[in-house]
Amino acid sequence: MAAFLFKTGKFSFRWRWLVTALWAGLLVVAGVLASRADAAPPNDFSIPGTEAQQAYDLLAERFPEIKADGATARVVFKADDGKVTAPDQKRAVDDAVRALGEAPQVERVTDPFTTGSVSKDGTTAYAQVSYGVKVAELTDDSRNALTDTVEEARSPSLTVEAGGNAVSEKAAGGHSSEAIGLAVAAVVLVITFGALIAAGLPLLTALLGVGVATCLIKVLAAPLDLGGTTSVLASMLGLAVGIDYALFVVSRYRDELARGRSREDAAAHAVGTAGSAVVFAGLTVVIALAALPVVGIPVLSEMGLAAAGTVALAVLIAVTLIPALLGIAGTRIKPTRPRRRCHEGRPDGAASETTPRPGPGARWVRFITRRPLAVLLLGATALLAVAVPAASLELGLPGDESKPTSTTQRRAYDLLADSFGPGFNGPLTAVVQADGGGDAQAAARHAAARMKDTDGVATVTPPRFNDRKDTAVLTVVPATAPGSEETTDLVHSLRAPEVEGDDAQVLIAGTTAMNIDVSQKLAEALLPYIALVVGLAFLLLIAVFRSILVPLKAALGFLLSIAAGLGAVVAVFQWGWLGALFGVSVPGPVMSIMPIFMVGVVFGLAMDYEVFLVTRMREAYVADPRPIRAVVSGFDHSARVVTAAAVIMISVFAGFMGSSEQMVKTIGFGLAIAVLFDAFVVRMTLVPAVLALLGHRAWWLPRWLDRWVPRVDVEGESLQGRGPALADPTPADQAASAQAEPAQAAPAEVASVQADPAQADPTPADQPPSDTTTATATTEPYEVRR
Repeated sequence: MAAFLFKTGKFSFRWRWLVTALWAGLLVVAGVLASRADAAPPNDFSIPGTEAQQAYDLLAERFPEIKADGATARVVFKADDGKVTAPDQKRAVDDAVRALGEAPQVERVTDPFTTGSVSKDGTTAYAQVSYGVKVAELTDDSRNALTDTVEEARSPSLTVEAGGNAVSEKAAGGHSSEAIGLAVAAVVLVITFGALIAAGLPLLTALLGVGVATCLIKVLAAPLDLGGTTSVLASMLGLAVGIDYALFVVSRYRDELARGRSREDAAAHAVGTAGSAVVFAGLTVVIALAALPVVGIPVLSEMGLAAAGTVALAVLIAVTLIPALLGIAGTRIKPTRPRRRCHEGRPDGAASETTPRPGPGARWVRFITRRPLAVLLLGATALLAVAVPAASLELGLPGDESKPTSTTQRRAYDLLADSFGPGFNGPLTAVVQADGGGDAQAAARHAAARMKDTDGVATVTPPRFNDRKDTAVLTVVPATAPGSEETTDLVHSLRAPEVEGDDAQVLIAGTTAMNIDVSQKLAEALLPYIALVVGLAFLLLIAVFRSILVPLKAALGFLLSIAAGLGAVVAVFQWGWLGALFGVSVPGPVMSIMPIFMVGVVFGLAMDYEVFLVTRMREAYVADPRPIRAVVSGFDHSARVVTAAAVIMISVFAGFMGSSEQMVKTIGFGLAIAVLFDAFVVRMTLVPAVLALLGHRAWWLPRWLDRWVPRVDVEGESLQGRGPALADPTPADQAASAQAEPAQAAPAEVASVQADPAQADPTPADQPPSDTTTATATTEPYEVRR
């Protein structure tokens, strides 16, 4: 792999204008095709295999005029003084109902005075608006007509609010969140590279990759029936990993320049080493995203596959376009700056050429490798403590009750709950059909009677039959709120055989029932999804690191990160801890898609950091098989870049926390906190601690497995001898290297190393190191290569 990518990088550098023109041409062609492509179809939110979906399919067949899965709205009228049935108030309500019926795409509107939708005290009434299209198919004219009607009906004596999915605002703030992420990324890149041109390359190539991917998704939308939101995840992840992958290649290029290589040779070595890590890091992300179809939700599968393709595109750009642009930039991209040197022991820090001042990364990893067991126990305990709330995780889909009190949807929800009961905000639809072609009317009456006797049911409407009189529809109003556990239990009770009876089949649908089914389906798919993703990545990482324990450590660290991230989400959004700080007005169940979404996204990013960090350690170990030295050297070379990548990623995700939508806010917080835990606690702290404890064992692979595992050479061992020999270090450099670590390990450190059998010299490849082997290699002085 390294040799092939070395040739790829050299070719792209030499033929830089051709490679750049090809990518620019691809962007232009994709843009032209996208401009001529048909509009993307509405998203298919069907959930195959759920009872609610079966009910909707049956209604579409037997009651096509109902449009059971169509958009809905509830317009609530409340008289501030007197009753809503007073002549003036009634006239205003009638005018509003008439205007709603004339709005575009409206199928029917109920008159509250005809249907009896007036509260017992006569102060509140509501009209139900049913649209002939799904939510995704609603036009702006329809939404604006609803909003305008509500505004016109309001008066000093009449409060009018609207709720339901038809008045849910379209996702806003996406472009502003991306702009915030780009701004933060630009600042971090400038700080990391110290130059505008070097910082601009990752941004430029990431935007190009996202542009090509978005255009291609639009071109394929109509032929492949991809929904309109398919590109959302692709854009977000494509931008993030595109910056990260380019960042690693450019950083390695500057390091190779600092070692004295020519620009062409530096670009080839950067692609052969860092590019290899990019390829396998990208593969782990693709695995996590491409496995989303196992969940069984079409819209999630489409988003995962589109995002996987975008990540693959980002990998191709990193190993072809980046070296081409490095060639075009020429001398405008400088080598990595040497760290300032200060005279050893001089408090004034006067400049000198004797001792290099270690950076924060070097100081941090030295601290960890001197106290690895304590650091490991402390870090793991902290993550497990944060993960405790995850044991109380409750899944659901947020509704109007989770919106801020400043929104009309939340105010409509509160008015209905106060005047009619919380269950009126989430009515259930019961579809009854007689078994074996029997009497549907009798079956429906019996089912309605049994439902009324069920605990938790407030009211049941009389059955409504289709033209053939073989199917009936009833509305069941729970006594509890839509997102409560009591309502979930009620739905399961209504689906029990004793409610159906021997003469009928009863299917429970409605938005509340569908949300419950989706949450259950996602919860059941979570563990199989984690097992599939982690298992495939484990096999891949065995080939990357030629080790058993390093991939195992990577998987366990990821599970810690996910558990801690979910624990933080539960504490904030379900329990309400620090809710005011994060804008959580009403705590409630966590969005049901959140765990699957976090696993897919965070796993890919976690393996990115794992691969980039540990490959440098593996590379150092191959060159000089002394475990502690390899850990320190690899960490010191990669910590700054991994930190920059993590800060960029956290900033991009945290930008979504400013949204007024609870769903978007939860996603932003969950992804940001999980990446924070994984990057800085797991990868930057626990990983070097574990590798220091394992010593040579970390890189052990049984001989029988070594024969089967392909050699991918991520560390670039096959590149030795390619290109001109590097110049010998200067005397000052040699002195600096010698003083980077103490000449002899501290007595306590020697004792701890000798007491740890993991630090022993390697034994034959088919057996782990012997516990009786004397640890000598790890007690030798080690240095940080610069």
